[in-house]
Amino acid sequence: MSIRMLLIIALLLLGPSWGYSAEEKKVQEPPSASSAAPTRAGEKPSPAEKLAITHHALQKGEQVLNYTATAGCLQLKDESGKPKADMFFVAYVKEPQQDGSQRPITFLFNGGPGASSVWLHLGAVGPKRVPIDDFEKPQPPPYKAIDNEFTWLWDTDLVFIDPVGSGFSRAAPGETPKQFYGIKEDIQSVGDFIRLYTSRAGRWSSPKFLAGESYGTLRAVGLANYLYDSYGMSVNGLILISSAIDFQSFSFDSGNDLPYALFLPAYTAAAWYHKKLAPELQQDFGKTLAEVEKWALQDYLVALAKGDSLSGGEREKTAEMLAKYTGLSKAFVEDNDLRITRSAFMNELLRAEHLSVGLVDSRTTSSDHTGDFLSDPGVVMTVAPYTAALNEYVRDELKFESDLPYVFLSEEANSQWNWGSAIHGYVSILDTFHKVINRSPYARVFAACGYYDLDTPYLGTQYSLNHVGLDPKLQNNIQVQFYEGGHMLYTHRPSLQRLTEDVKAFLKSAIPAGS
Repeated sequence: MSIRMLLIIALLLLGPSWGYSAEEKKVQEPPSASSAAPTRAGEKPSPAEKLAITHHALQKGEQVLNYTATAGCLQLKDESGKPKADMFFVAYVKEPQQDGSQRPITFLFNGGPGASSVWLHLGAVGPKRVPIDDFEKPQPPPYKAIDNEFTWLWDTDLVFIDPVGSGFSRAAPGETPKQFYGIKEDIQSVGDFIRLYTSRAGRWSSPKFLAGESYGTLRAVGLANYLYDSYGMSVNGLILISSAIDFQSFSFDSGNDLPYALFLPAYTAAAWYHKKLAPELQQDFGKTLAEVEKWALQDYLVALAKGDSLSGGEREKTAEMLAKYTGLSKAFVEDNDLRITRSAFMNELLRAEHLSVGLVDSRTTSSDHTGDFLSDPGVVMTVAPYTAALNEYVRDELKFESDLPYVFLSEEANSQWNWGSAIHGYVSILDTFHKVINRSPYARVFAACGYYDLDTPYLGTQYSLNHVGLDPKLQNNIQVQFYEGGHMLYTHRPSLQRLTEDVKAFLKSAIPAGS
């Protein structure tokens, strides 16, 4: 598998598809004991570690949530004390803390590779969010963050991390940024940040969770392993949103038929939304998807596996079913050898209306067929609002000042990413996943998927999680939920509300009684 194809799959705002080609149509104050990142006695922060600490309150009904926010950088150093990188973070800690060490803490990040944490921060999880509740009517500037009634801060302290090269995080002067750009390199630097933060904040005894989106889900699994192997730090759970833990499930390559079957229900969901299915399939969304999922894994996958040996009658029947479940013409299905790539589907479904459906959210549409990722309607819907609001929010409310540009997506990091041995195959972290859960049988996993995600399809997540190879006793450690949203499923307000409720229940289930 070529590096170029890996990048096509891997270049995404929040995960593995930053873009797709024509073929695949990518005021400072010192920290204190009650702050989010205090310094241990006798240890002085580096001059580069600018920390801005502010105090806030959020009201929901008659409930009031008081919290401390810390925005700034922690400096990573090698064992000789030489600075390696300054990593920007925003942490939120509920106040007052009667026993802060026992309160859960969640470390969060997006994907890319090369994406900052702005999407999870201001889109779903933080105490502020930028409302994007109607994708059919994009919000014009100016953009502003409002109180987020759905914040997870009610149930867990939060630390949003921007990996080196994204946000305000940068390699130290004289250091080569490329040394942080890679699967292992990224896990090490983010893991070292988590270790440093945990020590500074006195949170070694806290229940810990890692939450990632898209490529960030691969990072989360890798971090769970790295933190234990390197520092003896265990996590209570992983929260995986729009998972990208096994790239074979969504890599359209010659000889890899798996994605065609795993994408099919997502195609059906898009066709259902745009009313392109037969009347009987339009009646019950859930029933229709269940029917398609069964056919995709039992009949369609077998037909694909037969390749050129598929009989004429079998081919005819498969083409009919594909046309039925995708809303595409039988002729188009046959012309594509029963194998519909997502770019082909995106451009064909609404061709009569001179529109294409969106990559990160197939409910969205665009007349732009160029395949430019930043023109994808689901991306356009979030980039400017989140980034503009973040730049104002950190300066005006969090009091963090920097002349550096906030890099929401680093093309440099992405293009220079070291995929390791995956350049000869598919990126997959399933073996590490197995190791993490098998070694820590108390650890829990929560996965959230959007039906309208054409980047990391929901059935692909289910398939990957079904192939971790766990003992039956441990399979119940993994919980999967599905939402009526896209890749950034929280842009759908009902899904955002349900996600918050589901995460609340998950956190409670993953923390031992009496903790």
